Amino acid sequence: MDTAERTREERRHQTEAAAARYDETTQERRAVERQQDAGVTFPDSEQALAARAARLLDRHAVSPALAVEAVRAEPLAPGAAYERILGVSTELQAWSFLPRGARAARTVARISVRENGRELPLGTGFLVSPRLLMTNHHVLPDADTARQCFVEFDAQVSIDNAPQAPIRLALDPDGFFTADERLDYALVLLVPGPDGRPPGETFGWNRLSAQPGKLVIGEPVNVVGHPMGRLKEIAVRDNMLQVRLDDFLHYKTDTEPGNSGSPVFNDQWEVVALHHSGVPRTDEQGRVLRTDGQVWRPGDGDDAIDWVANEGVRISSVLRHLAALPRTARPSPLEEMGPESGLVQAQAAAPTAPSAPTAPAETPSVTPPPGLAERAPVFIGLRARAGAFGGNRHLVFLHGRSQEKQQPVDLRRDWTAGLNRGLARAGLAPVDPEDIWYPYYGDTLIESLKTHEAVPRTVEAAGATAAEVVAPSSPSARAVYEELLGEAAAKWDMPREQQPATERIGLGDAVGALHRRLSWLAARSDLDAWAIALVFRDVAAYLDADRHVRDEVLNCVLRTMPDSGDVVLVSHSLGTVVALDLITRLSPGVNLVHLTTAGSPLGLDSVYNRLLVGGPKRPDKVADWLNVWCPTDAVAIGCPLGDDWADGLVDLAVLNARGEAHDIGEYLGHPDVARSIGGRLRP
Repeated sequence: MDTAERTREERRHQTEAAAARYDETTQERRAVERQQDAGVTFPDSEQALAARAARLLDRHAVSPALAVEAVRAEPLAPGAAYERILGVSTELQAWSFLPRGARAARTVARISVRENGRELPLGTGFLVSPRLLMTNHHVLPDADTARQCFVEFDAQVSIDNAPQAPIRLALDPDGFFTADERLDYALVLLVPGPDGRPPGETFGWNRLSAQPGKLVIGEPVNVVGHPMGRLKEIAVRDNMLQVRLDDFLHYKTDTEPGNSGSPVFNDQWEVVALHHSGVPRTDEQGRVLRTDGQVWRPGDGDDAIDWVANEGVRISSVLRHLAALPRTARPSPLEEMGPESGLVQAQAAAPTAPSAPTAPAETPSVTPPPGLAERAPVFIGLRARAGAFGGNRHLVFLHGRSQEKQQPVDLRRDWTAGLNRGLARAGLAPVDPEDIWYPYYGDTLIESLKTHEAVPRTVEAAGATAAEVVAPSSPSARAVYEELLGEAAAKWDMPREQQPATERIGLGDAVGALHRRLSWLAARSDLDAWAIALVFRDVAAYLDADRHVRDEVLNCVLRTMPDSGDVVLVSHSLGTVVALDLITRLSPGVNLVHLTTAGSPLGLDSVYNRLLVGGPKRPDKVADWLNVWCPTDAVAIGCPLGDDWADGLVDLAVLNARGEAHDIGEYLGHPDVARSIGGRLRP
């Protein structure tokens, strides 16, 4: 059997397997269709929608302004908010959709075989690294077949609709080749081009990602390939993902034989699947049917088959399979496939000389107030080890509220884990927790607050409202607290309260007004009323005209701050307010090269008008400022800051996971946030 005939025979086996999987998922597909008929555009799980929306925001595939407009129009549950953002991404495409598609299409090549004096097209392949081409196992089942084949890039018509001269390259299966029949993929090395450069440097290559969030049910896909061996074609728009299996995707789009091995793209031109088979209509006996309803026979030709869908192999499944392969050479060509592929193996760390013993970085050095001698020591934080980041550059984490009675070493480790997730996604090296300064004021803050302002667990358990329990008892702090809640509710379009004057008197009504504001904020965000109330309570206590809490916190933080060198300061929640005040008290030897504020209330007039820096203007000492916020984070309700703060700060909207809208690990895990921080850790 010659190569072309064997390819057709193996493709028939793959088609039969695809048809069987399609039949097995009939009920699931019908359930999707019922939801779509009922008006559900993206009938997928909330977890999948959240991951997809987060990735769209991470990659700037959706304008933050459009995302905010979509989710702030009315109170929305998280799932509905995700759907709104996905709707924006599919309804409106940026102008870059077409040039990005042209760039992605240039990575696609036609695969042909030399056989019996003829050149016959077998399928399609695409570059996934500067030197590696991916296609189907049934196109290139083994190295011997690959040796008989060649690829042609730019086998397409030009912008003037005239055929271009293709660039032909040979395959190098002796350099690298691997394939798997079940997942129907093959990966082979290509020889350099005529100019001696790797093909990917000429035609570009696709960065494959094992990360979730690339596609949800109901979204369109785009396929680029060489159907029937013709010049390059593209199938766009009139298609969508129907069903997602563990290792395969079913989608509607027009493809033909020869598209085997084509990349399946989402609308951001990320590869989501490896196309490998059409799905034919079958009868009750599993026999393939023709378009006229008759049973298909091998002599009828593939174009007579009644194709009902297509099947692709999930690219994440291919990457998992590749990751499990033994590496026989270092470095492996697989490591050229980019950081999100999960195939880059870390080099073993070189042995280092043992360092001299040092005193523990964490020391209990604050004496508890009278009457608290039996309590645990109050910690002030952790210093970075000497020589970190070259010795003259310092990374500082400044936490928010609700950190009391927690070990700073554990908190620093958690922050670092979140940042390292983002650095990995951004393709940057991770950082060591011991290289980071971690001022700790959690115990100092809680001890500085009035004892009767702490949340009584018994009252909370008894069902009292957050407004009733949490509101500060100090008249001046309570005034700030009420102002914060009122402004926050107004920013999220709470209707003005219309009450008779006789009803607007007394503590009960004041508590009722606060409760209504908290309920309004909680209904529109991913935080509950208690969480919102507690954050705003502590911010109000810190900003109180009585400077006791503010001074205690700032003095505590300053004890664990560098006194010279370049500082990258990353702050969160209440810590962003503390950070702006801290800038006015830093040592003259400190150069603040970067400030990150995450989940910050700095956009509220009632906050920034009480800062030591004197209002909404970037302090001269801050060379660079990134403010990152999540539209469902009620604490960041005043964001973006650029509406009020002058002098060139950068606002970045992200979408955090459900239930984690205000979580610092979620914020730091976004690649653009981590890139902004990590890119400034080296002089």
